[in-house]
Amino acid sequence: MSKKENFIQLINEGYLSKGESIILGGAILDGEALPDTFVKIPLKTLNRHGLIAGATGTGKTKTIQVLSEQLSSFGIPVLMMDIKGDFSGVAKEGEEKDFIKERHAKLNIPYSVSSFPVELMTLSKQEGVRLRSTVSEFGPVLFSRILDLNDTQTGVVSVIFKYCDDNKMPLLDLKDIKKVLNYTTDEGKDEIEESYGKISTSTTGTILRKIIELEQQGGDLFFGELSFEIDDLLRIDENGKGYINIIRLTDIQDKPKLFSTFMLSLLAEIYQQMPEKGDADQPELVIFIDEAHLIFNEASKALLEQIETIVKLIRSKGIGVYFITQNPMDIPSGVLAQLGLKIQHALRAFTANDRQAIKQSADNYPTSEYYKTDEVLTSLGIGEALVTALNEKGIPTPLVATMMRSPMSRMDVLTDSEIQEINSKSKLVKKYDEVIDRESAYEILTKKIESSQEQAVVVEETKQVSTEPSTASVVTKSVLKVVTSATFIRGAFGILSKLFKK
Repeated sequence: MSKKENFIQLINEGYLSKGESIILGGAILDGEALPDTFVKIPLKTLNRHGLIAGATGTGKTKTIQVLSEQLSSFGIPVLMMDIKGDFSGVAKEGEEKDFIKERHAKLNIPYSVSSFPVELMTLSKQEGVRLRSTVSEFGPVLFSRILDLNDTQTGVVSVIFKYCDDNKMPLLDLKDIKKVLNYTTDEGKDEIEESYGKISTSTTGTILRKIIELEQQGGDLFFGELSFEIDDLLRIDENGKGYINIIRLTDIQDKPKLFSTFMLSLLAEIYQQMPEKGDADQPELVIFIDEAHLIFNEASKALLEQIETIVKLIRSKGIGVYFITQNPMDIPSGVLAQLGLKIQHALRAFTANDRQAIKQSADNYPTSEYYKTDEVLTSLGIGEALVTALNEKGIPTPLVATMMRSPMSRMDVLTDSEIQEINSKSKLVKKYDEVIDRESAYEILTKKIESSQEQAVVVEETKQVSTEPSTASVVTKSVLKVVTSATFIRGAFGILSKLFKK
């Protein structure tokens, strides 16, 4: 057989899927798209996580759109963390333009337009389903790791949580934990020392500064009630399509701590609440994390270890996590090793450092006798990518240059009026719009401190009353003085009268 025939056979056998699968596109060899040579990803391996990488403008967003559309079509919900704000068009039908017809004709893949059910979510003041979590739900370990605390400081946070649990004081928002921290080294110092040991004011001061830093990045909006319920990410619409939940993060690009805080808490919450699924035929939920380097650049070593651990374990719950970034080297090696699907769009080599990075990136992909990987990485066109995945047996598929199919939905953002229309019809917007500020640690301690102060005033007044002479005692003393004086005068006059009589 010819080189081309061998290649076609390799791809068709390597990407053969007996069960349901997503079709990404068709294979490319020597710059030519080969019809009926489909690059397919089995649904049952989509919980093995993945990477979508490539330079700006190479087609990453459209690839995510294609994946999300097909997942939704199979009734699989999607969570998309949209940093740039260019993903919302999935809610509206696309338009069959000439270049799309031409592309799909080359691939021999039918094309149709479609829209998909969408929920728009927010961590900030943007319109949409408001996402919140309580401090208590984080727990002392995760909360400490987010603040990048050392062991001593983490121990203090654990004491704070224990004290609040023992005294039935909910930690709901950041003002709650700030209040408790101040209380432990001020009004409640003796109480805390007696039951939990001495807490250094310098330690609590450091923790407070870290909390204020998180607060300034928008943490005060994120921590509180009503807490978001994970089940609301798993909805299916009346047509059997999974909801595509888009978290709009365009206004927190300069707040990486808030972004990483939310992402890690969400993954931890999903892992804790979702039941074990084992080797299921399809995932329960697929999560796309855009601009993933924002997480890893700011993450402490402890936070990286936590992310790596969760990524390893969460797939058993039927959850797939996909990281989107410009260069594979943005992802720590421990996380990168857990990713089964890799979709690599073009990289650009403008400097010697760029060329070195491309060589390193090429080493992350299987070797192929049909491609020089480092050369292909710089020559891929828009909407083309190198792909390797896992087949149904969990074996890596051959590396293949792929012409990606086009999205069925709009390849552009929604207008403000269209966003308002989606939010106005959303049941979740109404559910999570109300801010609940029930009695928690802040209010309980404030009342306790005020009560203690009032008691102190009463005690002080009582002391003053007991030391100052009363009106009755003053009168009594005056009378006694008068009586004493009269008795003295009477006695004196008695003596004088006796002398004169003599």
